[in-house]
Amino acid sequence: MEVTINRPAVRNALDPSAHRRLAGIFDAFAADDRLRVAIITGSGDRAFCVGSDLKARLASGGDRMPATGFAGLCERFDLEKPVIAAINGDCIGGGLEIVLACDLALTVPHARFGLPEPRVGLVAAGGLHRLARSLPAKLAMEIALTGQLFDAAKAQGHGLVNAVVPAGADVLQDARKLAAQIVECAPLATKATKQMIARGLEAPSLAAAFAGDYPAYREMLQSNDAVEGSRAFLEKRRPNWTGR
Repeated sequence: MEVTINRPAVRNALDPSAHRRLAGIFDAFAADDRLRVAIITGSGDRAFCVGSDLKARLASGGDRMPATGFAGLCERFDLEKPVIAAINGDCIGGGLEIVLACDLALTVPHARFGLPEPRVGLVAAGGLHRLARSLPAKLAMEIALTGQLFDAAKAQGHGLVNAVVPAGADVLQDARKLAAQIVECAPLATKATKQMIARGLEAPSLAAAFAGDYPAYREMLQSNDAVEGSRAFLEKRRPNWTGR
């Protein structure tokens, strides 16, 4: 599934209506077993998303977020399908929070990143919690407290994106190739993998992570696909996944 934030006149900033629409889209993605991977990108080449539409925010008295958070994604803690960010331009404020909520991210080289909310009298809210879980504490503090922007090379160096595509390359096409690699894997295996990583990181210790309960892992072990994968390997053919 591909999702494009299509508000280029405001650099793909989100208003309350956009938040609600995105929440509905990701609800549908989560519920449809035919959809394996989501890619989210922005319209145009200037911006992926620059956060909240401040004019709309002032007019409405606030962002009025859906229960699943900014862009209908950032507080969606039970989504067990991969989401890829194809960053086509500036990724600022809530835009960076979207990327932090994604599992994988690719970016164009001219994109800028940051959480500049303090410079307009605000705080990055949920973006702070995700940033602090993605970076060493002092680096997260520097980014959050100064509000300074940084380039794509630094974003990759910080581990916030997986790769910077070459200048002139189509980041969406590269994201599609990455999604295709994921789709080659068994659906229940990718679900279990994401669940185990997410829940394992929440465990208080490595030992607790090993001892944790992962329903998707148990489901995968008992699946027809687990048998099919081994059989296909031995028969030197491509597996036929059924998601069961």
